[in-house]
Amino acid sequence: MHVLLTLILLVVVSSRTTTCIGGELSSSKFYDESCPKALSTIRSSITRAVSRERRMAASLIRLHFHDCFVHGCDASILLNDSDSIESEQNALQNKDSVRGFNVIEDAKSAVEKICPGVVSCADILAIAARDATVAVSGPSWDVKLGRRDSTTASKSRAEKDLPLFTATLDNLISLFEKKGLNARDMVALSGSHTIGQAQCGLFRSRIYDTKSDIDANFARTRQRRCPAVSSPKADAMLAALDLVTPNSFDANYFKNLIQKKGLLESDQVLFSGGSTDAIVTEYSKSPKTFRADFASAMIKMGDIQPLTGSAGQIRRICSIVN
Repeated sequence: MHVLLTLILLVVVSSRTTTCIGGELSSSKFYDESCPKALSTIRSSITRAVSRERRMAASLIRLHFHDCFVHGCDASILLNDSDSIESEQNALQNKDSVRGFNVIEDAKSAVEKICPGVVSCADILAIAARDATVAVSGPSWDVKLGRRDSTTASKSRAEKDLPLFTATLDNLISLFEKKGLNARDMVALSGSHTIGQAQCGLFRSRIYDTKSDIDANFARTRQRRCPAVSSPKADAMLAALDLVTPNSFDANYFKNLIQKKGLLESDQVLFSGGSTDAIVTEYSKSPKTFRADFASAMIKMGDIQPLTGSAGQIRRICSIVN
C-alpha cells in the first residue's frame, strides 16, 4: 500500500513539473514579490522612449508580434547573429524594418539594476507593447507574465511564419489560425496599423499600379513620398500608414480601408469583398469594440507557446544568450 501511494505521488509530482515547463503563464502579479518595481520601471522607460519618438509605439507592438509568431513569445527576435544563431532580424519580413531593440535593452538594463536576473526579455517585450499602446492613447490590458527567454532563434522559421506585405486574405487567416488566433483577432491586431509608418519599397507597386484597388487621390498623395523608380534611398522613404491620425491609436485605419486607402496590400485585403469586410465595418463604426478586441487579441497573442518553469533562461542582456 505504501509503495503504491509513493508511486502515485511520484507520478503527480512528475506531471506537475512537466506542466510547469512550457506551461501556462501566471498573472500580471508574477513579479510582485521577486521584483515589485519591475512593471513601473519598464513603464517609465517605454513612456520616455515613445515621448521622444511617437513612431516607436508602433515599432514596439510590431516587435512583440514578430517575436510571438516565431516559436512563441520567447524574445528570440532580440538575439543577434552569432556562431550558433542565425538571427531572425535578418528574415525577409524583419530585415531593415523591425526596430526598437535599443528601447527594450534600455528597459532591461533599468530592471537589471534593481532585480538582477529576475525579469525576462520576453516579458519586457510583452509589457512594452502594452505600455507603448497606452502611451499613444490606446487601450490597456493585464499582461500575463512568467515567460522565459529562448536560447535559439530561427531565420527560416521567421520567413515561414510571418506574413508578407503582399499576403492574401486567405494566407493571413491561415497564418493566424496556426497560432491559435481567429480572423477577428487578425483584423483587430492589424488595427495596430492605425499608427506607424511603412517603407516606400513595400507599397510602391500598389500606388503606381493603375489596376490596383486604391483610391486615386490617395495614391497620388502617397507618390509624393515614394518615387516610381526604385533605389536604396527611395525604398527606405517612410509614409504614415494612417494619413489622417498617424500618431494616435484610433479606429481611423478601418475607415481608410473602406475608402480604399489601405497603404499595404495586406491591409486592403481585409476589406476587399471577403469574409472580414463585416469586421472592418463594425470596427469603423465602433472604436470601443475595436479597442476591446485589440486588447483581447494582444493577450491571446502573448499566450503563444511561452517558455515557463525551468525552460529557457533569463537573459542578462537581451541580444545574447547567457
